[in-house]
Amino acid sequence: MLVTIDKRGSVGIPQSVRKALELEAGSTLNLEVEAGGTITLSPTVVFGTVRLSETGLNKLAEARDSGTAPLPGWLREAMNNAEADPVE
Repeated sequence: MLVTIDKRGSVGIPQSVRKALELEAGSTLNLEVEAGGTITLSPTVVFGTVRLSETGLNKLAEARDSGTAPLPGWLREAMNNAEADPVE
């Protein structure tokens, strides 16, 4: 399948391929250049970074140290009240 690089350096992925791989606007692809110049694109899932304050790290350590016992009350409450951050 031939595709053309446009003046911005972008390559269009044909609709049939996007449909088959369930790719849509915002999908992430991993690009690898292999020996001999072969380019491979692979669909990839990217997970956001989690940053914890010192307090958060201490709470995480407390949760880990609790073993298989019930989760600490503060953690159950935080989980029940958790909301997703808006996408930027």
